[in-house]
Amino acid sequence: MKLIIDNRQDEIEVNDNLLDMIKDVINESLKYEGFDEDYEISLSFVNNEEIHKLNKEFRGVDKPTDVLSFPLIEENDFYIEFGEKALGDIVISMEKALEQSREYNHSFEREVAFLVCHSMFHLMGYDHDTEENTKIMREKEEAVLLKLGIVRE
Repeated sequence: MKLIIDNRQDEIEVNDNLLDMIKDVINESLKYEGFDEDYEISLSFVNNEEIHKLNKEFRGVDKPTDVLSFPLIEENDFYIEFGEKALGDIVISMEKALEQSREYNHSFEREVAFLVCHSMFHLMGYDHDTEENTKIMREKEEAVLLKLGIVRE
């Protein structure tokens, strides 16, 4: 797996421990779904202002959100640098992740892990557009996070 990181915010520190956890979540998500590791994933860290603009532009929703997923899975018949297939792009508002970690009373790291995991399942073709699909996605997310020992505190 090749992970391309673009930290476009300076409100919240992104340290090596957080990045290692994110890589673990991505790898475990791929493994859980039976995907090989020959994928390239782009991960951008942004602030609320930037994710608000992206949310409005791409989803028509005029407010900030926590994470946006841009899957490329249906276009995986092409290869990019080093032969990896592009799985897609993940954009996380670090400000929103911190807000939500406080709101849900768990660690910032757990919130980021959940958002990455959630987005990974979007990139692999899942959605939460119905109650049944939401249940399926939640079960997969919880299984991955539990396997990694990333649980609600």
